[in-house]
Amino acid sequence: MNNLFSIISHFNTKGTIQEIKPLGTGLINDTYKVTTLEQDAPDYVLQRINHVIFQNVEMLQSNIQSVTRHIRKKLEEKGEKDIDRKVLHFLSADNGKTYWFDGENYWRVMTFIPRATTYETVNPEYSYYAGVAFGNFQAMLADIPDALGETIPDFHNMEFRLKQLHDAVAADAVGRVKEVQYYLDEIESRADEMCKAERLHREGRLPKRVCHCDTKVNNMMFDENGNVLCVIDLDTVMPSFIFSDYGDFLRSAANTGLEDDKNLDNVNFNMEIFKAFTKGYLESAKSFLLPIEIENLPYAAALFPYMQCVRFLADYINGDTYYKIQYPEHNLVRTKAQFKLLQSVEEHTPEMKAFIQSQL
Repeated sequence: MNNLFSIISHFNTKGTIQEIKPLGTGLINDTYKVTTLEQDAPDYVLQRINHVIFQNVEMLQSNIQSVTRHIRKKLEEKGEKDIDRKVLHFLSADNGKTYWFDGENYWRVMTFIPRATTYETVNPEYSYYAGVAFGNFQAMLADIPDALGETIPDFHNMEFRLKQLHDAVAADAVGRVKEVQYYLDEIESRADEMCKAERLHREGRLPKRVCHCDTKVNNMMFDENGNVLCVIDLDTVMPSFIFSDYGDFLRSAANTGLEDDKNLDNVNFNMEIFKAFTKGYLESAKSFLLPIEIENLPYAAALFPYMQCVRFLADYINGDTYYKIQYPEHNLVRTKAQFKLLQSVEEHTPEMKAFIQSQL
């Protein structure tokens, strides 16, 4: 812990540091709450950046700086109050950058947002708030002048994910291809349709925008009155299709079962969550969305269960080298659950299209 006091001493903090203790249960970065002694000094959040996942820390922090600077400017132009609670603020270190390398690890410090809460609850009310918040996040960044880098290259590139699956099948490292042929055939029969985002982009019809790329209810901060303050966890903010934020949220939030549900009867696409999230999203995002983006929102809802199905299946065929498993068939169980969710999305597509039209 003394080491943490030494690390934070390299950042431009105010006040006397009283204590540093673990904060939250993040899966990627190690996070600590830094408490100061004085009433008028802010508290801080210290994070160790996982540079195995985010290998270009310079680009990562540059992206975040561009995004938070642009959002702050937008909030100031609108005359918003309490701006320091509505956008994240990262501190400079001795080296003039917003991160510090201690010889082994990369660290960053942001100002702690007081009287703010995150929720894990996924219900129609919070899904609506999420739709508004993430749509608004994209809308504020639609005219950002800076070019952002891809912090995880090809993260949501469907063509790339299918190539990984094809490579896994060709290698058949642990002899599992034969038993999963049904799922491979089902994936292949949809491959052309599911890769259309990349095709539309190459044709110049579908733009890449600045997206969050990790849209979950718990990636929003709420104030004491239950209003959304800001979107947090900006590590995956990068250029992508708007489908990333829209489809990825619904993949987890609108699944009535678990991601690895063994009972496929539990797994269906929850239309109440879909309607609430879509209503909020279109309210705040339709001002900048192109017709081709709106028209393909149901495709986005199908794309993400499909993509996750492909990723789980590739890992199963490779011998479980990427995702942590709790038992030998875990990745196959995940594959089957994602495929069932995909089928449910496909069944609801006409209803989704009708609902989207009703919101325009």
